Amino acid sequence: MIEASDIAVTSHQAGEDRHFPPFSGKLAGRHICIVLASLGAGGAERVVAWLARQLVSAGSSVTIISFDRPEDPVYHDFGHGVRLRRLGIDAKGRGGGLLPPAARRIIALRRTLREIAPDIAVGFLTKINTLLLAASAGMDVPVIVAERNNPQLQPAHPMWKHALRLLYRRADRIICQTRASMVCVPQVCHANVRVIPNPVSAPAMCRSAPDGAGGRVIASVGRLERQKGFDLLIRAFAEMAGKAPGWDLDIWGEGPERENLAALAASLGVADRVNLRGLSDRPGGWIEQADLFVLASRYEGFPNVLGEAMAAGLPVISANCDFGPAELVRDGETGLLVPPEDVDALAAALLKMTGDDAFRDRLANAAPEVAQTFSNDRVANAWSEVLGSVLKD
Repeated sequence: MIEASDIAVTSHQAGEDRHFPPFSGKLAGRHICIVLASLGAGGAERVVAWLARQLVSAGSSVTIISFDRPEDPVYHDFGHGVRLRRLGIDAKGRGGGLLPPAARRIIALRRTLREIAPDIAVGFLTKINTLLLAASAGMDVPVIVAERNNPQLQPAHPMWKHALRLLYRRADRIICQTRASMVCVPQVCHANVRVIPNPVSAPAMCRSAPDGAGGRVIASVGRLERQKGFDLLIRAFAEMAGKAPGWDLDIWGEGPERENLAALAASLGVADRVNLRGLSDRPGGWIEQADLFVLASRYEGFPNVLGEAMAAGLPVISANCDFGPAELVRDGETGLLVPPEDVDALAAALLKMTGDDAFRDRLANAAPEVAQTFSNDRVANAWSEVLGSVLKD
């Protein structure tokens, strides 16, 4: 697991109850630009919203550049004082013009960077990072890129992987969320890598105490795509559902696999107990209706929603995929870890959790300690040091 001392350049002991200043004074009055794909309901978007609020509270000026359309919904709270620049050029080519989408995005991003003249530019997610590094070439602006997933496993055209190897050398700092994920960064860049996990804090809402009436709910949350392993979870649930008649499965999120997942549940005879709930009407709202959380992902970067569930006091089961779950969960103490893509092991863990109230409660009571290691203050301090280290006088 990541200890407190592993976070970026901090050297404090794990478990130390010390309050860090949120951001150093040298960032006050500085203009920080953050670039990401969209302002939707993703994990990277949640962290960007958190970081923007922290920076504004420290006196920084913040502009967020995204490639979605101005009319697209904004899911997370970016706070007051943050300027949004939405360029309306998505990866599929919508946004007009004869040039390929990547070229149009680079041109539009470069034009915007010249216009707003930030002191630092920060990119989130691999493809956006490569676009930012290309767009800022020759400009006098430090660039920090933040990896948020597993570039080795996420599907991408070979062009993007070549661009990563070529352009990441230009980055002033590269943020990885775990030490293990540094293998995704070219070796030549390792001197500029810093480890900063995502902040984990208790959400505004918490799970409701079971009242003994009605059924119990297994919850899982994420974009409905292959990476998140909802097909594996439905298969595992179908395997054990007959032995846990009081439990249903709620899957929160939207995405291209929705119809396939509904068809899979029907084919396995559990359509009446698997609920595809769509997006929660507010971030974290699903927690109020959950009794157990499961992450079945094939791969991750640092699963925000797993930390969120643990901080809320939910018992959790997670696939021990690369990267992140093993940094958050101590197997058998604060949750259960199972091998990734192992339906039988996941079904067995589900059966154990749903069938043993005392065991489930013990893990739930221990789970919130994760919020101490990955507290807002610790993570904010790490970001402050990295941002401050690249500022030009």
